Amino acid sequence: MQKFQENRLDYFHASVRLGSIRGAAESLKVAASAVSRQISLLEQELGMALLERNRRGVIPTQAGELLIDYYRQHSSHRDDMLAELESLRGLHSGSVSVVMGEGFTQAVVVGLLPIFRRDYPDISVSIDVAGTTAIMRRLADDIDEIGLVYYPPEDPRIVSRWVGSQPMHLIVPSNHPLIGQEQVSLAELGSWPLALLHGRYGIRQLIEHAEHIEKFKLNPCLSTNLISVVVSFVESGQGVTLLPKFSVTSEIAAGTLCALPIASTVLQQAKVQLVTRAGRSLSPAAKCFLRYCIQGMRAFDAGTLYDEQGELDMQSLTRRT
Repeated sequence: MQKFQENRLDYFHASVRLGSIRGAAESLKVAASAVSRQISLLEQELGMALLERNRRGVIPTQAGELLIDYYRQHSSHRDDMLAELESLRGLHSGSVSVVMGEGFTQAVVVGLLPIFRRDYPDISVSIDVAGTTAIMRRLADDIDEIGLVYYPPEDPRIVSRWVGSQPMHLIVPSNHPLIGQEQVSLAELGSWPLALLHGRYGIRQLIEHAEHIEKFKLNPCLSTNLISVVVSFVESGQGVTLLPKFSVTSEIAAGTLCALPIASTVLQQAKVQLVTRAGRSLSPAAKCFLRYCIQGMRAFDAGTLYDEQGELDMQSLTRRT
């Protein structure tokens, strides 16, 4: 039976995950030659090629794919074992990694995190912000344990832990002429300068799906990868944008922006999901944080995270957790 040094898999996996030897070297903080050397030794030990090189970087061969699956399963089992050890000590410490779209950060960091840290001050929380495509990839690759995503694509590797209704809205300045209309059609948006997120985000993917269904093409004058940019675009009076209402809750509460319903079945039926990798056993800390997220997002979905003055209703969230 062929034997190999399993520590070499760290170099191989990083190269595949990041798509290049140089990217793996930077991530692992070693020289690129060291990464290449470890992969070459691994290929010699196994007697077959594991990587193919192209103009964009490196991709795994069929044998490499099998090795990547082995690495992920091995890492998952190791994490499960460490989680069990952690549970024996009691849930007094630990860590949880979360990845989410930019629009969720306010609800999580300002609304949920203070409550969680009050109850579990010694659990560290890592939050990364990414687009929908990157969120799904990071979960599938076990980089993060929990994802919070808007309009995610179907992926057999990912399972939903909670689903909530969050329709898309037209976001306009508080003095906009469209305010007062019961609904706004996609066709009406052609009369106003429009800012949208790039296509790798679930928000834009949902809009493109609505365009396809309704056979109408929107032409944004500004495209960006940041919600904060489109919000500033609207607040400065330059035009309008399309976002779920939760992305601009504080601005609506402050009276600078308004959210108008859109006459589109596709956009009205949009969902937000808490997701994890299928088959992954979450650590005790992650399970606890997931429970807080579900309770908090239920409150947010019901519109009860903010009181009548537009301030965060911490008592409401506390009662729900």
